[in-house]
Amino acid sequence: MSRVRFTTARSVFETFPELARKSTVAPTDEPALVFLKDLSAKQKFEDAVAFCAHLLPRREAVWWGCGSARSFVQDISPSRSAPLLAAETWVQQPTDQNRVRALQIGTAGDDSDCLTWLAYGAGWAGGMLTTAPNHPVPVPQYLTARAVRIAILLAARHIAASERAERTTACVNEGIRLAERGFDLETGTG
Repeated sequence: MSRVRFTTARSVFETFPELARKSTVAPTDEPALVFLKDLSAKQKFEDAVAFCAHLLPRREAVWWGCGSARSFVQDISPSRSAPLLAAETWVQQPTDQNRVRALQIGTAGDDSDCLTWLAYGAGWAGGMLTTAPNHPVPVPQYLTARAVRIAILLAARHIAASERAERTTACVNEGIRLAERGFDLETGTG
């Protein structure tokens, strides 16, 4: 069953104005999945990642980011894995406690590390950005997509140049599969 929340590519861009500012392609009235598949076929990796991160529901987006990071980064040592594990825990059990824990780990992490951005993605998937009395600010909906986009783009830097086209296309195609079918936590697949 499709997890796509939008009928056209234009509706994704209209819902997330930030996407239009980051994209080098103009929105069309094509179905959102057709638009994404076209970006993949044209190997427009950065645009496809940004579009897919906004297209997917937040939980699927974070799951996709986690899978992409695991695929791209070969040396995720135990000392470095806490943000990734926090994001995956939130995906598997999307409680507010797990979301807040992921946000705490992300906030304490290194912003140049792709794994930190996965924790941010889970942490920004709801709740409040600030909880100041009389001025609570809900987390903007685009922040999870932004964090997942950054995580995947940073992780892609770990791919050897000779493998980049094939592996980035596979990454986007996994995002497409998640959009088309959702994901199965039992198997960890789309």
